[in-house]
Amino acid sequence: MNKDTIEGNWKELKGKVKEQWGKLTDERLDEIAGRREQLAGEIQQAYGVTRDEADKQIKDFEQIRKH
Repeated sequence: MNKDTIEGNWKELKGKVKEQWGKLTDERLDEIAGRREQLAGEIQQAYGVTRDEADKQIKDFEQIRKH
């Protein structure tokens, strides 16, 4: 899944993202609108992880979603 896929399928993926990162509110998810950089920043803030860790979590999420 690449950046375009995340943005293009955001409405479909939003529920799965909410399941994975439950601290992110619907309002924040609407503002993120599938933008990977914003999602990483929100994960970083909500969960107190590094940017690298947030990026890794997104990458792992994408890999799971591929299968």
